[in-house]
Amino acid sequence: MEKTARILMLLAVAAILLAVLSGCGGGEKQRAQETAAGIPEKDRDYVVNLGYYNCDHMTAACIAKDTGIFDELGLKVNVTGNGMVPEAMAAGQMDAGYVGNSGSMRAYLKGAPIIVAANNHIGGSYYLVASNDITDPRQLIGKQLALGTNPEKTSISWINMAKQLGLPIEGKHYEVLNMSDMDEYFALKAGKLTAFSTCDPWASMAEYEKTGRVLAVDSKLPSGEWGICCAFHLSKKFAFEHPELARLMVLAHTRAMQYIYTKPVHSAEIFAKNYQVPEEVALMTIWKKTVAEGRTLTWKIDLDNWRRQIDLELEAGTLDAAPNLDEFIQPQYLNESGADDFDTFIREKVDPVFPVGMPYEEWKEKAFKLEGKSV
Repeated sequence: MEKTARILMLLAVAAILLAVLSGCGGGEKQRAQETAAGIPEKDRDYVVNLGYYNCDHMTAACIAKDTGIFDELGLKVNVTGNGMVPEAMAAGQMDAGYVGNSGSMRAYLKGAPIIVAANNHIGGSYYLVASNDITDPRQLIGKQLALGTNPEKTSISWINMAKQLGLPIEGKHYEVLNMSDMDEYFALKAGKLTAFSTCDPWASMAEYEKTGRVLAVDSKLPSGEWGICCAFHLSKKFAFEHPELARLMVLAHTRAMQYIYTKPVHSAEIFAKNYQVPEEVALMTIWKKTVAEGRTLTWKIDLDNWRRQIDLELEAGTLDAAPNLDEFIQPQYLNESGADDFDTFIREKVDPVFPVGMPYEEWKEKAFKLEGKSV
């Protein structure tokens, strides 16, 4: 009897330990499986079309795909890079997308059926990169610049940088071209372009390969406050017909950003593969967005940032009217997704490890060590 009681007690202790260990090691995976199991039957075979630009602000798309976050949440997602995201969403060909705020607001005002479901990046973090032979910004006048057509009407980042450098903002003063960021970089490298405005990794790529240099950076607004650069959008039709999938896509977006902040080395490996740049460039880019320039990657919706951005663009003329934010921004998908609070996440999981302003080499060494990798 005593031996039996002892065996039963040991079995009970083992069961408790197993439960504790399961909770520690597999709690998040278990929660993801439970979330996936809650997908309505009609949605389980639905393939979500997600688009993003080849821009560092939008890295969460390929991170969610290649780390298995979509799979863990039971989502089937077709990810398209460098697509015409607002146009595709307006045409009903894309369910979700990472879109720059200026383009999405203009598209919305013209009737595009899209909404903002979460934020993505608060800073401009746009760069004016010039060939190495440019020693004075005014040497750019009359030269070939990839700024897009009518940059004074379409690019608040160009306007801000031109003003920093004392340059005229009107495209008529330059030979303006419209190209993708990647094509701009290789044109500069080949000597067929004098300068271009871009997001990363192409500014970091120019510095890394010493093919050009950054003349100006557009990050915070001229007032010194944050605005909004780009956001995570949903098509109205998709959100209305598949609300649970919409919430899960928002959750995946937030989980991918958390991954970038806490596992930057693996994130850089994924970034490098998808953006076709060296891993060192990917690391430099992630460091800028998560540490050097602040916590600029964020899913938190801050309406004050949106209002400041809109006021600036109305004044500059890159927006003709202000969108109705109560209709354009739909925070319920984020609020109901089960996503962690961004500020709490940063305070508890990121600040103690990678404080804002941490030097690159120190950040890099610590990141590799924490992920068990060799520099």
